[in-house]
Amino acid sequence: MTEVVLSETLAAAHARLAAALHAAGRDEHAAQLLAVSKTKPARMVRDAYRHGQRDFGENYLQEALDKQAELADLTDIVWHFIGPLQSNKTRAVAEHFDWVHSVDREKIARRLSEQRPEHLPALNVCLQVNISGETSKSGVSPERLDTLVSAVIEMPGLALRGLMAIPAPAATLAEQRAPLARLRQALEALQKRYPRAPLDTLSMGMSDDLEAAIAEGATLVRLGTAIFGARR
Repeated sequence: MTEVVLSETLAAAHARLAAALHAAGRDEHAAQLLAVSKTKPARMVRDAYRHGQRDFGENYLQEALDKQAELADLTDIVWHFIGPLQSNKTRAVAEHFDWVHSVDREKIARRLSEQRPEHLPALNVCLQVNISGETSKSGVSPERLDTLVSAVIEMPGLALRGLMAIPAPAATLAEQRAPLARLRQALEALQKRYPRAPLDTLSMGMSDDLEAAIAEGATLVRLGTAIFGARR
């Protein structure tokens, strides 16, 4: 994909987001794009950055670390880790990322908190919720979410910002919205229970369900192929 095409895909993604926000009656700045750059080279991230994109999502740790080293001159880039997170990866994630969207266990959260360098601000965290109850998906169950929140919210190295989910695919807009609505309601309940916490983020929505996610209050939508093209 050339730079010219990348500029067009980014513009199209922003236009789609703006249209979805308008249709939902939300402010034009109520949600932002998270460009999912996994499997894409650092030069494409740099091109997207040149066109104004600042937030990038990565799934694979070593690939992400290599890109970060190559792009170290882009000092205001914001790195989000959105992939499954095992214990042996937490230190590198705590040291090199600004956000983590895939925390679903207290053990992982505690390691991130303890391993976050003191000179860095608290690590922004979203708890991944298995909102559709799929056995193949990661995420804390809705029934156990409160217990996890009560533990994470006290961890000094973390700033609990909100919730993330990857619902099961659905055919209609109404079917797409149903699990996303449950995630929104879960966040609203947490906001009432913890009014002093910075619980302002709903990380949900991808290429197939962006409109449904925006209608249900998404603040971060994750787009990959729509911006960078098909992955190998």
